[in-house]
Amino acid sequence: MPDTLADWLIYLESLHPKTIALGLERVEAVRQRLNLAPAFPVIVVGGTNGKGSVCAMLESILYAAGYRVGCYTSPHLLHYNERVRISRQAASDGELCATFEKIEQARGDIPLTYFEFGTLAAMQLFIEHKVEVAILEVGLGGRLDAVNVFDGDCSVVASVDLDHTDYLGETVEKIGFEKAGIFRRDRAAIFSGGDEVPQSLVDYATKIGARLQCIGSEFGFTPHQGQWDYRSKTGARTALPHPALRGAFQLHNASAVLAALDAIHDRLPVSMEAVRRGLTEVQLAGRFQFVSGKPQLILDVAHNPHAARALAQNLAALPPCPHTYAVFAMLKDKDMAGVVDVLNPYIDSWLVAGIDAPRGASSDELIEVLHRCRVKGKVVAFRDTEHAIVHACNVASENDRILVFGSFYTVAEAMRTKGVCAT
Repeated sequence: MPDTLADWLIYLESLHPKTIALGLERVEAVRQRLNLAPAFPVIVVGGTNGKGSVCAMLESILYAAGYRVGCYTSPHLLHYNERVRISRQAASDGELCATFEKIEQARGDIPLTYFEFGTLAAMQLFIEHKVEVAILEVGLGGRLDAVNVFDGDCSVVASVDLDHTDYLGETVEKIGFEKAGIFRRDRAAIFSGGDEVPQSLVDYATKIGARLQCIGSEFGFTPHQGQWDYRSKTGARTALPHPALRGAFQLHNASAVLAALDAIHDRLPVSMEAVRRGLTEVQLAGRFQFVSGKPQLILDVAHNPHAARALAQNLAALPPCPHTYAVFAMLKDKDMAGVVDVLNPYIDSWLVAGIDAPRGASSDELIEVLHRCRVKGKVVAFRDTEHAIVHACNVASENDRILVFGSFYTVAEAMRTKGVCAT
């Protein structure tokens, strides 16, 4: 068997002929062999966008409340260990390798994808570490995602919009149905994606008897100067601090978090002090993240039109600057034109880089999209993100802005080279 985590990850990538293979039969069979049946509460979080922020805030608040929290998210930025955290600490290489070995022995001849293997490993570690609550982020969709072999005591869908249409369907209604697959009978099902709730999501919740709660109806928020109030049919929390995560949509995400915590309050009570501390201490890399120094450097993993609209809204709220440089790289199976159209008004120069990955778009492919969208800014191609960032830092004045966005790959590369802009 592999000896190191790096070797294990290479091995996991070779186990299944497809990177993405939706379906629960394989992972459920191995789950049963491992007897992975958590006795602690489980919160399952899905959505087109926002699920990472919801997971981060849940983790931060529950940790502040004194609970031993397990949190499983994906993808990672720099290290695989980021995906599996216990009490806000990433799992060690040794722990992951030992757990992978247990799953390898249990699976026999059942082929598992990289994500399915990792999902089982995360739950195995959470059970071994006797966590008091686990937060599981859906990888893709919901109904057929590996995470869905575990029943959520509460499920959250942070948003529904077009993404992964090859797998989930080409309409919001079809995607809403897939996202709603994480709901469970007689358990809270939270939707915080805005006033327009997909009818398919409502219908699915009604059909299975889930207790659907939607923002703007069963719960909501009211912003004030520097603070905000949360309200629901079961109570209210007032004078709350804004989450440490930047972005206008974060109050939607924070409201979903409080609705979820209310739903499991009997098993995991959380004080106002813990809520306030958790909101102010939450961290999540790559989501409208500001890197210290000049020129201003912003990292954002926005990779679909819905996320791009949130990023555009956030950019519009910033003070004006002389020139905005965009270091831009995406995966070619994403709606590249949709993202470009949304952000075109906010960008003066496009510094385009290819992604060296099986699904990565080349710089030539991105340039073709930019020209087709008739962007107003200058377009320059680079062989990779690092060279694009170095160029941006060399040509930008200290009052300019550099935006790095388009995928997790893009932001990860920026994080590895972010020191080049420090002054």
